[in-house]
Amino acid sequence: MDEKDREIIRLLQGDFPLTPEPYRAIGDKLWLDEMSVISRIANLIQTGVIRHFGPFFDSRKLGYTGALMAMDVPADQIEDVAELVNSYAEITHNYLRDGTPNMWFTVIARDAARRDQILKEIRARSGIRDILMFPARRLFKVRVDLD
Repeated sequence: MDEKDREIIRLLQGDFPLTPEPYRAIGDKLWLDEMSVISRIANLIQTGVIRHFGPFFDSRKLGYTGALMAMDVPADQIEDVAELVNSYAEITHNYLRDGTPNMWFTVIARDAARRDQILKEIRARSGIRDILMFPARRLFKVRVDLD
């Protein structure tokens, strides 16, 4: 990754141009042509430097419901259960923590019925019955721009 890649990442994080040709606008700032910008972004995605590239929406304003979930997963099942949990598009984060419960994830679903259906399926497919739910009461959004 060179300095141009770092500049592209900075622009993608906080100053993405909302124009008909955003990659051309980024290229103009960096003295690159549009295809070079697109190729560099593709390379950053393919090499794992960028894990996600896309917009973030305020799910509550769109009528969605969110909750933090936690469950205790036996050590020998962590990979399988993580793969199961991550198979749902409505699950935005999934991470392990020390202690009990050890697997935490967030669900953002179109409504409570869909959220409950996801939990029912995870319980059935994983065999883990106890999944704690902590519905969102207040929104905490932490913005991190990597330099």
